[in-house]
Amino acid sequence: MDRRELFCFLGWSFLSVNTPGAISQNKRDDHGDPVRNPSLFKASVACSKAAELCVGHCVEMLAQGDKSLIGCATNSREVLVVCNALRALAAQNSPHLADFARLSAAICKSCEAECRKYPQHATCKNCGDACASCAAECNRFT
Repeated sequence: MDRRELFCFLGWSFLSVNTPGAISQNKRDDHGDPVRNPSLFKASVACSKAAELCVGHCVEMLAQGDKSLIGCATNSREVLVVCNALRALAAQNSPHLADFARLSAAICKSCEAECRKYPQHATCKNCGDACASCAAECNRFT
C-alpha cells in the first residue's frame, strides 16, 4: 500500500465513523438492562469476590501452619464455585434459577456461619457479610 492509498483508506475510515448514520449504527439498541436479575447478579459477584479473597487468606494461614481455618477455606471454596454458577444463571434468567438460588442460599448460610467464627480475620468477616447478603438475595428471589 502506497502513501496515497493509505491516506484514502484513513480518510474513508474517518468519514464512515464520523457520519451520523455510522454513529447511530454503533449505538447499542435499548433493550433495557442486559442482566435479567441484576440484584441477584450483583450479590453473587460480590460474594464470589469475597470468597476468593477468603480462600486466599485461609491458604496463607494454612501455609504458616494454622490449621484452624480449614473449615473456612472449604466453605469459601464451595461458595466461590456456587456463586460463579449463580451469577451465570442469573445473567441468562435460567429456568433453573429459582431451584439453584435455594441451594445457593443454603451454601452461603453455611459459609457465613463458618466465617463468623473468625471475626479477627477481616477477609473471613467480609466473606461472612457477603454470604449473608447473597443468601438474603437468593431467598428474595425464590
